Amino acid sequence: MTDQRSVEAFARAQTVIPGGVNSPVRAFRAVGGTPRFIARAAVAYLYDVDGNELVDLVCSWGPMLLGHAHPEVLAAVSAAAARGTSYGAPTIAEVDLAAEIVDRTPVEQVRLVNSGTEATMSVLRLARGITGRNKIVKFAGCYHGHVDALLASAGSGVATLAHLPGSRVAGGALPGTPGVTAATTADTIVVPYNDRDAVSEAFATYGDEIAAVITEAAPGNMGVIAPGVADGVAFNAFLAEIAHRHGALFISDEVMTGFRVSRSGQYGLDGIAGDLMTFGKVMGGGFPAAAFGGSAELMSHLAPVGGVYQAGTLSGNPVACAAGLATLRLATADVYARIDSISATLRAEVGAALSAAGVPHVISNAGNMFSVFFVEPDVRVVRNYGEASLQSTSAYAAFFHSMLDSGIYLPPSAYEAWFLSSTHDDGVMDKIVSALPAASAAAARHRAGPHQ
Repeated sequence: MTDQRSVEAFARAQTVIPGGVNSPVRAFRAVGGTPRFIARAAVAYLYDVDGNELVDLVCSWGPMLLGHAHPEVLAAVSAAAARGTSYGAPTIAEVDLAAEIVDRTPVEQVRLVNSGTEATMSVLRLARGITGRNKIVKFAGCYHGHVDALLASAGSGVATLAHLPGSRVAGGALPGTPGVTAATTADTIVVPYNDRDAVSEAFATYGDEIAAVITEAAPGNMGVIAPGVADGVAFNAFLAEIAHRHGALFISDEVMTGFRVSRSGQYGLDGIAGDLMTFGKVMGGGFPAAAFGGSAELMSHLAPVGGVYQAGTLSGNPVACAAGLATLRLATADVYARIDSISATLRAEVGAALSAAGVPHVISNAGNMFSVFFVEPDVRVVRNYGEASLQSTSAYAAFFHSMLDSGIYLPPSAYEAWFLSSTHDDGVMDKIVSALPAASAAAARHRAGPHQ
């Protein structure tokens, strides 16, 4: 498989774009080699500038639930663009998209924004405005966008950089990254994920100062890690209860899981609602779109009705709304059933291939999202970022490149989720499965221990 044109494109990109990419994980630094520059995509495939056909298991980091270039989504986008690409005024399209989100989730109102980062930034401001408190509890390894106050143990992209040899990122967190001051993160309390004792201690210490606890509904940015269950109580339910007991809000970040793991996101799987929730990725259908929402009473604190200010020039963009609405309306029960089924099949096939090659591993999933951790032989489950960070990233890199050589495009980081679409048909699945034995053997050869 040739990559000469990608090599040339990457060299040119690095002269005009920092690091040659517009989001760090795309640079392949976690796995080595040259990032593939994509020329086009269709159904379950990416086609790079060298003409290579790649089975896509990234799906634009989640949004492409229906596969690439779905004809009905393209038709909706074309029709919307023909009417004008931006108005700076209200549209029926944004009302329709908001109504679709409300219909699928426990929220009563939403505010549309342009990215997951903007959604979480805004929802924190709203939570602080509602409660009159300043402190936020977050979890190590959970990523909520590059919001300054939340770039503390922030998962995936941060974790990818933190474990590179010679990295200027200290440890596994970024409260002291250049540009983020100590004052900015002073009101952020970071505790280990799935650790109820740590959460209880945080609330016991700072309870009347905590505005909210925020969590990914099911983390996908330290690899996929499911919320734990203890004594019959799910971790998210525990968080909601302890927050309410102390007069704080529970924020469920469904930017990644929303409309991806079920019609109603993680809420559709566990039934645990956030007081405030964030959405993104799938709801934009491949365009920049996100949202945050909650009850009508809580959302009434937001301008222009209430005093908490938030605004955006391109919020509710008509083209993005058209793509998002078409995607959600096409995301039927059959679509989710198909993705759930092939995800379960692929997890089993990956596990079988790795076991046959003698590679210790844990496959962790939240609904149809999953990750593969290359762990020590005695590890049976990965529960938090600390445990995720002990995986062998060299083994993952070897696995990744073997799969890439076979025409399978995996996430270029061990700390990311694998995604499937409804267009991953039986032929596509056969291609993935046929590449697994060689990739598993490559991982076995390169398994040199944590961070090697």
